[in-house]
Amino acid sequence: MMVRSFFVFLFILGFAVRGAFAADAVSVEVGYGYHTDMGRVAWSRAWDQHWFTDSSWVLGGYWDVAVGRWSPHDAAGGNHDVTDFGLTPVWRLRPSQDYGFISPFVEAAVGFHYISDHQIYNGRDMSTHFQFGDHVGAGLSMGEHHDWDVMVRLQHLSNAGLQNPNPGINFYQLRLSHWY
Repeated sequence: MMVRSFFVFLFILGFAVRGAFAADAVSVEVGYGYHTDMGRVAWSRAWDQHWFTDSSWVLGGYWDVAVGRWSPHDAAGGNHDVTDFGLTPVWRLRPSQDYGFISPFVEAAVGFHYISDHQIYNGRDMSTHFQFGDHVGAGLSMGEHHDWDVMVRLQHLSNAGLQNPNPGINFYQLRLSHWY
């Protein structure tokens, strides 16, 4: 219950402080990884630049600043809740033609994360607080102004071999975003 309250608080906070960070969007995501549940709130700022505007698909992107919580539940014990802070440039490919109420997109990213505890549970030590986070995802932009996104993502976090052990962790995620 405490974890759920934490995410509700962060989501409400996201709407309250969006002007202070000049965010274009606020997002909430939930996911599951190797014996670990996760949730995250993110604020996004769209890039002004777009590429391949003369083709059928347009490439753009946004900056994503996120804070989240991992809640491991491994039977081996030694579970530690982890707070995750991330900064990620995200590349998004979308159709150049407007399809009305719903429009598909795909995205990919590699960013930087800081985790509060690198010992997730017994047998899963990420070795360092610093982690790289990459993800691929696909989703739909919805609404008259395409101001709502629903997306599924696969995210991998690891220290990229900076220190051993480097088991990494994969999260399967569902993300909901509202663009202003």
